[in-house]
Amino acid sequence: MTRSTAQAPDSTLPARILSRAVLPAVVLLLLAVLSGCAPGGAAQDTGAGADSGAAGSGAKPGGTITIFAAASLKATFTQLARAFEAENPGTTVTLSFAGSSDLASQISQGAPADVFAAADTDTMQKLQDDGLTDGTPRNFATNTLAIAVPPGNPAGITALKDLARPGVKLVTCARQVPCGAATAKAAEAAEVALRPVSEENAVTDVLGKVTSGEADAGLVYGTDIKAAGSKVAGIQFPESASGVNTYPITGVAGSRNKATAGAFLDLVTGPEGQEVLAAAGFGPPGAGQGSGT
Repeated sequence: MTRSTAQAPDSTLPARILSRAVLPAVVLLLLAVLSGCAPGGAAQDTGAGADSGAAGSGAKPGGTITIFAAASLKATFTQLARAFEAENPGTTVTLSFAGSSDLASQISQGAPADVFAAADTDTMQKLQDDGLTDGTPRNFATNTLAIAVPPGNPAGITALKDLARPGVKLVTCARQVPCGAATAKAAEAAEVALRPVSEENAVTDVLGKVTSGEADAGLVYGTDIKAAGSKVAGIQFPESASGVNTYPITGVAGSRNKATAGAFLDLVTGPEGQEVLAAAGFGPPGAGQGSGT
């Protein structure tokens, strides 16, 4: 019997041919996908970084800020501080009120503050010159002097010149204090020589002398008389126009909470802050120029 030398057909041949044909294509496809992923991944990383940067620059208000503000701003800034805290949960506003020059001296000596609101542009300019302000200060209000007298006006004061009468116990701000500088301008305009029995470092102290009966009259701001209500009576005088006080506000250089400080500045200079200030008797920021406590 003759044996056949022919081999049986190889059943794996089609599979081998298919593998040899497909494998290069698969490899090429994988290489293309992998080379395409690298740039895509890098773009995503860059995008995330950009988003993080944007979020950091637009940080929401939070934490604590310390506000140094002129004594004449006590009522309005206390109201605005409470409103700010309510509108920005997680924030705390600490307030410190005194004469503008005293507060500026404290900042110059390193006292921690995030915002400074002065009652005159001269005091603010000194801080600017010393590099202690963060950015350009914004003018946000004006104020005008008036004569405060006890109820019933026992001394019979009707004009600025009456304050120079013998026997009248007059109290004013000290010359270095903004309201004192404004008093000097008004007296010069009226050509009156004032001789106060006491000179105070804050306008609130002047008002206190009048309400306590220690003085027959005091030169304060119209806003202080309005806030005092029935405790004093107010007398307007034309010479006050020569010393209208302009109030600037700024962030303080070195603040550790600039985002929240900036948000408070926006509140004061914005519609809500301006409404509160106007209700207290302050004028708009462009109403006058001069020194202001």
